[in-house]
Amino acid sequence: MVGRSQRLLVGAILTVVATVAALVAAVPGMSAAATTSHVVSRYDDDPQQVTLMVYSASMGRNIPVTVLTPRNRSIPRPTLYLLNGAGGGEDSATWDARTDYKKYFADQNAYVVTPIGGAFSYYTDWQRDDPALGRNKWQTFLTKELPPLIDTEFDTTKRNGLAGISMAGTSVLNLAIAAPGLYKSVAAFSGCARTSDPVGQEYIRLVVQDRGGANMTNMWGPLNGPGWRANDPYLNAQKLRGTKLYMTAGTGLSGPHEQLSDPGVKGDPLFLANQAVLGGVIEAAIDQCTRQMATRLADLHIPASVKLRPTGTHSWGYWQDDLYQTWPRMAADLR
Repeated sequence: MVGRSQRLLVGAILTVVATVAALVAAVPGMSAAATTSHVVSRYDDDPQQVTLMVYSASMGRNIPVTVLTPRNRSIPRPTLYLLNGAGGGEDSATWDARTDYKKYFADQNAYVVTPIGGAFSYYTDWQRDDPALGRNKWQTFLTKELPPLIDTEFDTTKRNGLAGISMAGTSVLNLAIAAPGLYKSVAAFSGCARTSDPVGQEYIRLVVQDRGGANMTNMWGPLNGPGWRANDPYLNAQKLRGTKLYMTAGTGLSGPHEQLSDPGVKGDPLFLANQAVLGGVIEAAIDQCTRQMATRLADLHIPASVKLRPTGTHSWGYWQDDLYQTWPRMAADLR
């Protein structure tokens, strides 16, 4: 017969198991056997592109990740993590929709990995969940969860590059600082490296609060607090030593891509006016951030390739040019 004490013990164990199961079931996309980050599914979109559904344990949800694969996969190839801007790839302003990057990378002998998600998040770990944007632990995802899965799923060299535009042009610097050595080569296209000074925080406010509808103090805590200083690439620039760095920015003045005939404008005068005026104002501020960061790196004797264009707005034509002109140098860094 089973004694009373044994029955109590068994009952307690069953209660614990039921409680854990209930907690696991409450997390979207999670099962009792799936409490760690893993690849949920894989779809071959076309001969070049694969889409992975990746479960992120830190965020408790599935993240779509597109991967451009090299045509020649006979030997291991390096990986470029290529981030979208403020929309996180959830809108129409994406590398896929606004550039011909798939055609360009078809013969570049690299895996190009782009997560879909993270709109207005700065691809960072937020201190608190936000009512508008939910739980964001993108730094953990991009530095700890995703890279090992990519290296397992594909035949990579485990040598990684990282590039991003606009919002993500700030994020790539912070990601490199957070995970020294993970990304050998990093490119920030039209990104502001100042996050804890008033101008930098005003730009973040425009992205996170005005566009994302979120509370920016949920990201790094009180303004001017330690969380903001810890995530300011300008203040932490010394931690970028040893990383190959590339930065680009325009002055905001109209340039070669501010033309009705430009493929990105498609003959739309209203689109062109918005790109020239709003895109010009944003890029003028980015230009100042980039110049300050370039000076900071020079003062620290940290090498960086900085391209400051005499013209150019905050727009895709210039970012496509930047990527295609920078990638050959990044590829050499990853050999």
